[in-house]
Amino acid sequence: MGDPCGIGPEIIVKAVADKAVQTACLPVVIGDRGAMERAIALAGCGQELIILAADELPEAEVTGSIFLKELSFLADSDMAYGNPSSSSGDAVFHYITAAAALCLSGRVAAMATAPINKAAMNLAGHNYPGHTELLAELTGAEEFVMMLAGERLRVALVTIHEAVADVPALVTYEKVLATILTTHQEVARYFCQNPRIAVLSLNPHAGEGGMFGDHEERVIVPAIREARRRGVDASGPHSADTLFHFAAQGDYDAVVCMYHDQGLIPLKLLHFDDGVNITLGLPIIRTSVDHGTAYNLAGKGIASAASMKAAILTAAKIAGFSTSAC
Repeated sequence: MGDPCGIGPEIIVKAVADKAVQTACLPVVIGDRGAMERAIALAGCGQELIILAADELPEAEVTGSIFLKELSFLADSDMAYGNPSSSSGDAVFHYITAAAALCLSGRVAAMATAPINKAAMNLAGHNYPGHTELLAELTGAEEFVMMLAGERLRVALVTIHEAVADVPALVTYEKVLATILTTHQEVARYFCQNPRIAVLSLNPHAGEGGMFGDHEERVIVPAIREARRRGVDASGPHSADTLFHFAAQGDYDAVVCMYHDQGLIPLKLLHFDDGVNITLGLPIIRTSVDHGTAYNLAGKGIASAASMKAAILTAAKIAGFSTSAC
């Protein structure tokens, strides 16, 4: 359900009311009854909230209803819009762990997560930079990649939530190669065969022959060469200021980016409303919205559910294990 103090519950209600979502899958919400009842009233979609027993999952679709596994019993003060607490942060942690456990058990096909407040989760003693790192630990994944995707662009990140000043030291040969290989494997598994992977440079103009740094020749070029030796259609290092023009036109199936904003700025420029966060390299399927808790919109009934809907539909599509040639 995500952070109960943000727009998560509202956009879930709106998304699962959509006919396309109802046709694609049977959604089950893990969260809080009070937060979901408030969201149903706010969204005005008229759904009935059906509370599932502790070990129960729905066996058949009931049109117009929302199935909820009730995992927290938060007080109104812990669900105040825009004011997350340690209690809400702790609840969010348990929503995520319960969803991951259901996926690992095979009882559900995938998980699609609403936005969380990382500070609140840390305040509750759960110290993770975000969903991705927590899910990697819960599932035992050693090589994982955060990818943001839309119809026109897919970007995968070598480094994720890191200070910009720390990025150069973290962009290593091993990390770049692992990101390329994981991206190739998972894009081929979930989207299209023989994906074309563009790998970006770290420095402007791909280092300009060493004038602007040597990461390209010292780290990124050897990683690309090794990936190609292993059969990956990888090219680069490309300069980020020009590559996205061609990627958005369909010349590449995924772009491996060196740091967070390098990839997410162009992605959100094109897919602010319908972008989806996909964690690659996990033994489970996990998608998410590509935006935050939007406290400035919480409680107003005006939040867009486009990204939540896209996350659910993408999870359902991936769960079908359907691939097609690019």
